Amino acid sequence: MRESNLKAIAIMMSAVGVFAAMDWGLKTLSTEYPMMQVTAIRAGASLPFMLGSIAWSGAWRQLAVANPWIYLARSALGLIMLASFIYSVSVQPLTESYAEFMSAPLMVAMLSSVLLHEKVPLTRWVAILVGFAGVLIALRPTLHGFASLGGLGALTSAVCYAGGVLMIRVMSRTDSVHALVLWYMAVIFIAAIILAAPVWKPIAIGHWPVIMIIGATGALAQHLITAAFRRAPASVVAPFEYTALPWGLAIDWLFFAKLPASNVFIGGVIVVLGGLMLIYDERRAAAR
Repeated sequence: MRESNLKAIAIMMSAVGVFAAMDWGLKTLSTEYPMMQVTAIRAGASLPFMLGSIAWSGAWRQLAVANPWIYLARSALGLIMLASFIYSVSVQPLTESYAEFMSAPLMVAMLSSVLLHEKVPLTRWVAILVGFAGVLIALRPTLHGFASLGGLGALTSAVCYAGGVLMIRVMSRTDSVHALVLWYMAVIFIAAIILAAPVWKPIAIGHWPVIMIIGATGALAQHLITAAFRRAPASVVAPFEYTALPWGLAIDWLFFAKLPASNVFIGGVIVVLGGLMLIYDERRAAAR
C-alpha cells in the first residue's frame, strides 16, 4: 500500500508539471478570448488526444459507467473550476492565482477525513501545513488579494477542485481511468460550447499551436492526476499540488516578465521541505 502511495506521489508531481504547461496556454488565450470560450477550447482540445489514447489501447469497453449522475455532478464542478481559474489568471499573474488555489490541498485533506473517513496522520497534517506556509511566505497574499475578483475566482476553483477529487475517489471504485477522464471532459466541452456560443470570437491562426499544446498537456495531465488519486488516499496525493509553485514562478518569469522576489525562493524551499517530509514519511512506513 505504501509503495503504491509513493508511485501515486510521483504521478501527481508529473501531473502538476504538465498542468503548469497547460496553464501557460490558458493564460495566453485568456487575454484574447471570453472566459467560457477558453474553457470550451481547453476541454475540446483534449478530446482528440484522449480518444486517440483509447483507440491505441483498445479500451473502448472500459468506457462504461456505473452512475452517470455523479459524472454530471463532477463535470459541473469541473466547468466552474476551469472557468473561475481561467478568469483568475486573466486578471492577475499566474503565481498569485496559484497562491490562492493552493488552499485546495488543505480542503482535500480535511474533506477526505470527514466525508471519506480516510485516516490523516498527524505527520501528514504537519507536512501539509508546512507546504501551505511556504506558499504564503513566497507569495505574501494580502487580504485585498484574496478579496479581489481574481482571488475569489482562484478560491472558487480550489473549492470545486477539492469536491471533484473526492468524487474521483468514489468513482474510481467502479469505473476506469479512461471513463473518468473522457466523459468528464466531454460533458464540460458540451456545456462550455453552449454557454460560449453567444460571445464566441474567431480563433486567430497564430493561436492554434497554443491550443494544440493545451490539448496535449490537458489530456495527459488529466489522465495522470486521475491515476494518482485512484492509487492513493486523497490526503496523501493532494499536498503535492504545492509543487505547482516553482512551475508558476518560472512561467511568470520566462513568459510574462515577472521576476520573483527573494521571499519567493525562501517560500519555495519550505514548499519542497513539506513535500520531502511527506515522501520520507511514506518511505519509512513502506520500509516498516
